[in-house]
Amino acid sequence: MMYEHIRKATFINRPNRFIANILIDGKREVCHVKNTGRCKELLVENAEIFVQETNKNTRKTKYDLISVVKGDRIVNIDSQAPNKVFYEWLMEQQESKLIKCIKPEYTYKSSRFDFYIETENQKILTEVKGVTLEEDGVVRFPDAPTERGLKHVKELTESINEGFTSLVVFIIQMKDVLYFTPNAKTHKAFAEALSEASDKGVKILALDCQVTQDSIAAKDFVKVVLYFP
Repeated sequence: MMYEHIRKATFINRPNRFIANILIDGKREVCHVKNTGRCKELLVENAEIFVQETNKNTRKTKYDLISVVKGDRIVNIDSQAPNKVFYEWLMEQQESKLIKCIKPEYTYKSSRFDFYIETENQKILTEVKGVTLEEDGVVRFPDAPTERGLKHVKELTESINEGFTSLVVFIIQMKDVLYFTPNAKTHKAFAEALSEASDKGVKILALDCQVTQDSIAAKDFVKVVLYFP
């Protein structure tokens, strides 16, 4: 996916999870943060960032924070990007010609999953998660406890018994990582549920992304290492 009107800026601080103070063209501005996760290892004082400028009069802020430079890589932190990235990647696959329909925001039991995908032989429930937390080349999810994510994984596991093919797809919003693993230190129950889901037939996939100042696109599969207590 592509972004328009991208500008380089400097991160100052984050008063709350929705906004950040930034420095752009020598002026201090307030910027909307498109990710409610902690992102503490990314949003550090004086970090180089890329923001999207908007001219909508109905908005309180003029900019959206899209990505952060960490070391020699750009990390996209737009929480709306992973679903779009996955959809674009799916449409590029050879198997896409077998898809009869795709329904976003599909309700199953008490959860709303990101996609329902139907082929001639399969009914596929898919949940997409964006990953921005990286430590020494290892990427983890979540960066904060996620009861919603835990609920999704458990209901995907239950769906196997009703004939669904179920997927959890982790979109790693950066390139050049070693492997993905659930963040048991932050949310042990989620890590355990993901391992149990895999054991019972839920497919766990991880895809890294090529990220530039104004684009993000899924590229390669990344090794998944699940949590074993």
